[in-house]
Amino acid sequence: MRTEILCVGTEILLGNIVNTNAAYLARQCAELGLTSYYQTVVGDNEERLMEALKIAAQRSELILLSGGLGPTEDDLTKEVCAKFAGKKLVMHDGSKERIAAYFSARGLKPTDNNWKQAMIPMDSVVFENNNGTAPGLAMTAGEVKMILLPGPPNELIPMFEESVKPYLQKLSNDVILSQMVKLCGVSESAVETQIKDLIDGNTNPTLATYAKTGEVHVRVTAKAESQKEAQKLVKPVVKELKRRFEKDIYTTEADVTLEKAVVDLLIANNMSITCAESCTGGLLSARLISVPGVSEVYKAGFITYSNKAKRKLLGVKKGTLQKYGAVSEQTAYEMVKGLLDETKTDVGIAITGLAGPGGATPEKPIGLVYIACNIKGTIVVHECHFKGNREKIQESSTSYAMMLARQCLLEYISKVTFGKKE
Repeated sequence: MRTEILCVGTEILLGNIVNTNAAYLARQCAELGLTSYYQTVVGDNEERLMEALKIAAQRSELILLSGGLGPTEDDLTKEVCAKFAGKKLVMHDGSKERIAAYFSARGLKPTDNNWKQAMIPMDSVVFENNNGTAPGLAMTAGEVKMILLPGPPNELIPMFEESVKPYLQKLSNDVILSQMVKLCGVSESAVETQIKDLIDGNTNPTLATYAKTGEVHVRVTAKAESQKEAQKLVKPVVKELKRRFEKDIYTTEADVTLEKAVVDLLIANNMSITCAESCTGGLLSARLISVPGVSEVYKAGFITYSNKAKRKLLGVKKGTLQKYGAVSEQTAYEMVKGLLDETKTDVGIAITGLAGPGGATPEKPIGLVYIACNIKGTIVVHECHFKGNREKIQESSTSYAMMLARQCLLEYISKVTFGKKE
């Protein structure tokens, strides 16, 4: 089914907010096997929205719209879609009751314009909003299907997962099954080169690579008459990816992040971790702490941005800083050594680097970062050269540190296990 994503909101056009809805809906289209060739953003303007609908309807069978379902005058998506489809707006009693209950539960009284959200085009399917007041809708305009979703992501995403995805799946007799294979420590170009034969040689299932900072995800998608048949198609391809990439793969589960994979390794082996960060300012610790259950293994984090903090908190020698500088292999080594000496934990990660935009020299350019890992006294230091602005360099440093922690943990666990077997 040819699908178009149409996001409504002047605030998107002005750059006041980032259009995360389009990215989310695009991923969902890929998972559902919906062919999406176009994405459009249009402001809160009746004439231009009508024009965008007419263009979309000429080239797509399904239009996913987000935004413009609120109670104010400039929220006009539903009204324009009804006009486009030639359908009258009628009061939906169920939505009116839900809106009343929403305000009552918060001790508030709805204003008259809130009832505007309970008006729906005739013959529409209503999707309940469990996180707001604007219901979602499915409606038709001739041969074209339209799905109307609220703009706030905390309303759109759960509505799509709970109601819209099952609705769309019923439109097809086929079952679409996707499995994600996530890798770290290898580039997208290298991954694509190694699986080019699988990409070119398979039409069902299909393979697609997606680059993230410090990671590559490979999506394997199959279409079949049943879930069981789709799994049979996906399974051997995933098995072959595991054979080719082995330890570069950190998970085959869509909801597992790299930080969760690291935390799970620590928990499974009863090991604790601490972090010392300079240029990343706590971003590594924040990613680790975002994982539920991390309190079992995460003990402390140090933001040692100044040289004084590196000396006082981590025991970095004054002579080391004077001779080699804060951004150096030697300083990273002493940071991560002092980290475990101070905290008595099993694993330590230290980061020091130049995120910019100032402070560079010919010998030490922006993006030079040293990342060190210490596992029970065994220390490795990697020199990295990242590109981009300050935020990108910090993000890349954090992802690389996570990858290095995982790599060192696997090596340590492998040696310990081998030793026990012997």
